Amino acid sequence: MGNHKSTKVKLKLKTHRGAAKRFKINASGKVFRPHSGKRHLMGTKAPKRMRRLKKSVEVHPTDVEHVRRMLPYG
Repeated sequence: MGNHKSTKVKLKLKTHRGAAKRFKINASGKVFRPHSGKRHLMGTKAPKRMRRLKKSVEVHPTDVEHVRRMLPYG
């Protein structure tokens, strides 16, 4: 029938686009996420609280594996 080689090609994995917009992986491999609660009702929140919410925070160790699976090419 043909003399071409039958090679198994490993398929590319798709990045979960929602996760790509929400999580970042730094150079050392840690996964970071932004804080929630900055979209509305900012007038009732203290400035100190708002400064804290601006910064990213590391994802909890129990969730890191799930995030990494959604971002295969980190």
